[in-house]
Amino acid sequence: MISVVILTRNESADIDGAIRSVAFSDDVHVFDSLSTDGTQEMARRLGATVHERVFDNYAAQRNASLTQPAFRHPWLLILDADERPTPELVEEMQQAVAKAPTDVDGFRLRRHDYLWDTWLKHAQITPFYTRLVRRGRARYVREINEVLEVDGRIIELICPLNHYPFSKGIAHWVAKHNVYSTMEAQLLASGAATVDASLRIALFAKDRAVKRAAQKALFFQLPMRPLLKWFYMMFIRGAVLDGYAGFTYSTLSSFYEYLIELKRIELVRGERSTL
Repeated sequence: MISVVILTRNESADIDGAIRSVAFSDDVHVFDSLSTDGTQEMARRLGATVHERVFDNYAAQRNASLTQPAFRHPWLLILDADERPTPELVEEMQQAVAKAPTDVDGFRLRRHDYLWDTWLKHAQITPFYTRLVRRGRARYVREINEVLEVDGRIIELICPLNHYPFSKGIAHWVAKHNVYSTMEAQLLASGAATVDASLRIALFAKDRAVKRAAQKALFFQLPMRPLLKWFYMMFIRGAVLDGYAGFTYSTLSSFYEYLIELKRIELVRGERSTL
């Protein structure tokens, strides 16, 4: 009932674990962005079907992965290589799609982020992600930190999807977010990052994705954003209760916001200097 698509780019360190975690499916696809580290070969040896596409932006890459005609099943589980559905979630997903009403086109999964061996229970700001969708009924929007829009109703599942964003080390996380921060800064400088700002939607929207987009747009307008984020994560969300891992993750996340702001300033100053 469920096909799986895993997006990759040089994921040889994680692809084995990702494919083995979805052994319940007889239809696993790896959608690769021209890896050079043997990711494709490893995926094929593990029985996955490999597709290849030149990367342009995150939303376009993910949307291309959703339209493969080779999928055998009506439901599609979308994973990154550093994510692992738990056995409990696998069972819950299989039961959910078997009983899904016709107006339900997606399931929102509860993701557990880990730093080292610590679940960031309090530090993690957004635990819910729509990752199980009916084929042909979902699409991604926004080029960076993309959002998945689903046509019909979305139901939340209970069991966790484990996520290991630091599986390749702190340096890899920093390098990846250096790229992300450049793209975020470009959106912020152009005004595109704040176009969804709405206090009403941020407070009262029923759809989590829509609500989160409005909250993020409002957040981008706040002064001293990096410092506010660190304080919010540490003492309001309670990351301090996650110990050193919680402190580390809060600091890295705030530094990411600082990079976005510094790069935004550079872009704005550069534009002004050309006038």
